[in-house]
Amino acid sequence: MKSTGFWIRRYAVVAGGAFVLLVAAGLLKGREPERVLAESLFWGVVTAAVFTAFRYRSARKGEACALCRDTVED
Repeated sequence: MKSTGFWIRRYAVVAGGAFVLLVAAGLLKGREPERVLAESLFWGVVTAAVFTAFRYRSARKGEACALCRDTVED
């Protein structure tokens, strides 16, 4: 099983990526920057939590993720 640091880094990368994408989409729609930042932060954190939790569960079961390109450790 991967270390706790691995899962924290994965969560941070997913949260950061989701945040950036959501901010860009919100700003392109012409919304107010303050509202876009707040909503993007919230949904980025939620998205990362769901993704990381499901990925952690799959890793515990020994299922590989082709999209994530990580390998199952014994």
